[in-house]
Amino acid sequence: WLCCLMTIYSAEAGSKGEITKTSPNVLFIAIDDLRPELGCYGNDYIHSPNIDRLAESGAVFTNHFVSVPTCGASRFSMLTGMLPKTKGHLRNEACRKMISGKPETEKPETFIHHLRRNGYYTVGIGKISHYVDGLLYGYTDPVGTEYELPHSWNEMLFNPGKWETGWNAFFGYANGENRQSMNRQVKPYEKADVPDTGYPDGLTARLAVKKLNELAQKEKPFFLGVGFFKPHLPFNAPQKYWDLYDEEKIPLSPNPFIPKNVNKASLHGSGEFNGYQLGDEKASLEDPVSDEYAQKLRHAYFASVSYIDAQVGKLLNELDKLGIAENTVIVLWGDHGWHLGDQLVWGKHTVFERALKSAFILKIPGKTNGKNIEEVVSTVDIYPSLMELCNVDMPHETDGKSVVPLISSPLVNWENAAFSYYRNGISLRTDRYRLTKYFRNAEPVIELYDHQNDPNETMNIAGERPEIVEQLLPLWEKGNTGLYGLN
Repeated sequence: WLCCLMTIYSAEAGSKGEITKTSPNVLFIAIDDLRPELGCYGNDYIHSPNIDRLAESGAVFTNHFVSVPTCGASRFSMLTGMLPKTKGHLRNEACRKMISGKPETEKPETFIHHLRRNGYYTVGIGKISHYVDGLLYGYTDPVGTEYELPHSWNEMLFNPGKWETGWNAFFGYANGENRQSMNRQVKPYEKADVPDTGYPDGLTARLAVKKLNELAQKEKPFFLGVGFFKPHLPFNAPQKYWDLYDEEKIPLSPNPFIPKNVNKASLHGSGEFNGYQLGDEKASLEDPVSDEYAQKLRHAYFASVSYIDAQVGKLLNELDKLGIAENTVIVLWGDHGWHLGDQLVWGKHTVFERALKSAFILKIPGKTNGKNIEEVVSTVDIYPSLMELCNVDMPHETDGKSVVPLISSPLVNWENAAFSYYRNGISLRTDRYRLTKYFRNAEPVIELYDHQNDPNETMNIAGERPEIVEQLLPLWEKGNTGLYGLN
């Protein structure tokens, strides 16, 4: 097995805070493309017992929205606590363009860097930023030597196994091939009779369990970030997780149609999905795929979710075994959602609910116990929340605010607003409405959805409810960062 490891500099160097071993550890679990379609979110057809177990002792944020519905940009926003200000902040290369290769400054590059400078020992395993092993290199290139986040990690680890590189593993199939090596002549799903380690995420879980044993012995508190690949395409998972489901009973999308009063420019033709060229059918905005194929794809996605749920369970079990669960903050976060045929789209990359709403669960030792938080929260809120929980000062401004008061008191005064950006649009989500304004020529440029009466966003009512649009526009303006006036 290959295992990439880099120690950037000693944890003793640059420690500014008075963090002690009694300060809480942090286990941060990032899951790619994870919709909030889990048992703990009220979906009884999903097998997610381990994440549900975490939720039983944590806080489940039922209205969490990402800033950008694409992997690298969403993670940049999460890591920095900042909303996008330029078009470069909307791209997967955001961390590489804004952080990589730059000297250390007084302002930390990420919240992980800030923890590190304040006495935390920081370890990353898998996909935390955009590059899947933290190293900068192209899909078909040899493993790189430059780190995407040069100042954040004490150690950055990954085991690519038989796939040999991180990107090969990310798009890997059970036989050791990958999307690149097969020139995209692959299906967007696979079930193989292999153990968990027959796919890369099983190797990541095993490496993380081993690292937890080492970190438990350290004199300093730790931050361990573990990034799992699935359920990102291809939807590949061991056979046993497919066997948890009866495909014929898997529900189809409640809205496999373009919403009324919406221009197709707000959506897309599922290009990433169609890039798996041996798929049974192609998706488009002209016609839905067949119900049979939709069920197969949703089966594959759910099997991938259950596979990752099992890996999460291994980490939770190890925390308990080591006796450190009671002093460990746990964050489980999906970097964005995914249209599973919703609005005729198979993929992310829209500012509709399905692409923007993702899982977010926070366990605070001694403070949370199976609580659902219904207030609207944003990915940018994670940074200040963790600093509060770790007792680390926040001298640097972010666009977020700590969600900890929501857990402590139901009477807190909270502005229910989350802003998201993509497809030349800015979308505001409140506790009832989604208001989106696009900077484009294609009409209409304003969309309004009433989630109380239309939770699946089937109809844009902006034209018939102009008074609501007018009422929400001042709040929407708070999220207008000037992004679309900049290059």
